[in-house]
Amino acid sequence: MAETVTLGANARKENGSQAARRLRREGKVPAVLYGHKEATIMLTLDRDEVTKALRHGARVVDLKPEGGKEEKAFIRELQWDHLGKTLMHVDFTRVSLDERINVTVRLELRGIAPGVSGGGVLDQPLHELEIECLAISIPESIRVNIAELQLGGVIHVKDLHLPEGVTTSVDPEAIVVHVTTPAAEAEPGAIPETGGSVEPEVIGKAKEEEESES
Repeated sequence: MAETVTLGANARKENGSQAARRLRREGKVPAVLYGHKEATIMLTLDRDEVTKALRHGARVVDLKPEGGKEEKAFIRELQWDHLGKTLMHVDFTRVSLDERINVTVRLELRGIAPGVSGGGVLDQPLHELEIECLAISIPESIRVNIAELQLGGVIHVKDLHLPEGVTTSVDPEAIVVHVTTPAAEAEPGAIPETGGSVEPEVIGKAKEEEESES
């Protein structure tokens, strides 16, 4: 389960791109908190503090606005710069301890598939899974054991071992990972098939006709 951390926050009165740029120059991140039919609050957070929480897999945080009440919030959306390096904005939604939410988590392969050692190719069409669970019980990832996956073997969504209380609406027949037979490669120097016969060029005959005309 992803850990819950506490993030300090300040109320943000100014809005707009110019104010946001000034905050970012100061090492701050503009954010908003909304949901549960309560007023939307504009906030400012320390960028390093938020980035550290994200590195540790935080999905739900305890927001502690200065002078306000502490609220449990889910990190709904992150906006990064065009290089994907600098955090630009965070959207939080209020959640309660008994609230179930929809969230996407990564699928983590564990083990070595014996089918690969036998010459197969490991293919993972599904890297993330949309799940429903308690807001305070979001798993960091769903582990997929491939230690017994032989050549031609397949693991579907229905084969996954989801943590207690976690469900998914994804098609149970969807393929998560499988070991396929590598496509046959053409032998070096092989002549590709054309679908019909090709007559060889008769050089000698052309030369004889040329001499008879002269």
